[in-house]
Amino acid sequence: TTLYYQPGLLYGGSLEHDCSLSRGIGYYLESLLCLAPFMKHPLKIVLRGVTNDQVDPSVDVLKATALPLLKKFGIDGESLEIKINRRGMPPKGGGEILFSCPVRKVLQPVQFTDPGKIKRIRGTAYSVRVSPQMANRMVESARGILNKFLPDIYIYTDHMKGVSSGKSPGFGMCLTAETINGTILSAELASNPQGQGAAVLPEELGQNCAKLLLEEVYRGGCVDSTNQSLALLLMTLGQRDVSKVLLGPLSPYTIEFLRHLRSFFQIMFKIETKTAEEEHMGGEKVLMTCVGIGFCNLSKTIR
Repeated sequence: TTLYYQPGLLYGGSLEHDCSLSRGIGYYLESLLCLAPFMKHPLKIVLRGVTNDQVDPSVDVLKATALPLLKKFGIDGESLEIKINRRGMPPKGGGEILFSCPVRKVLQPVQFTDPGKIKRIRGTAYSVRVSPQMANRMVESARGILNKFLPDIYIYTDHMKGVSSGKSPGFGMCLTAETINGTILSAELASNPQGQGAAVLPEELGQNCAKLLLEEVYRGGCVDSTNQSLALLLMTLGQRDVSKVLLGPLSPYTIEFLRHLRSFFQIMFKIETKTAEEEHMGGEKVLMTCVGIGFCNLSKTIR
């Protein structure tokens, strides 16, 4: 892979990009979420490709978890949104999303140490180019497990037709658990791409997705494992003030990311482990503390 990189200001503005079909749009969105608040002009970008696959975080999960996380750091407003115009499943894709994000001059420090108790579970079961019944079957089997845990569950079924259903058949599910303090934990699963691997039963997929969500709830913390690195980056780039975030066990991706933060920004996090007994719930937690580098977006146009 060749990457042509031109250092300088992040310009932003209105853009369109056709993503590679071998990776999901989430792969591109993850890096855009890190860069978007520091553009010169507010970013508005249309990405085309695979919206849901088994490798990268899907657009649904990033919409449900990453956007509320950005708001905690003071990046909010009407223009912060991810909109799914078309769904695209692998191998042929055909999905399309719109991501727009306002610019900010500085980020707020956060003190985010109490995740709170789970109050409700929301989710989306989507199906494209297969029977709409697939989505209902997934919802039923997922509820079978989650209802033992919590009564307030609502899983939307999203069956897209025609052009907006992309070019390949498939189905999948994205679940989010929300706590009283506004923490959002997520889990997701997608069916095997057409022509690859064994056929997946919607019942099994629904059950496995529910179990993954319960696993994520057990891991706990104030940010789920998909967004740990985004939270740590925004803490690093905050004002010269102390930020604290309580996380579940660090994922291998996050551990590597911390090494990058050390080499790029010379930032070392203070890492304290909290045992399950102290927290009275779930697995071991990690309290991450750092002082931001006081990054300031100088390219933001003064209106």
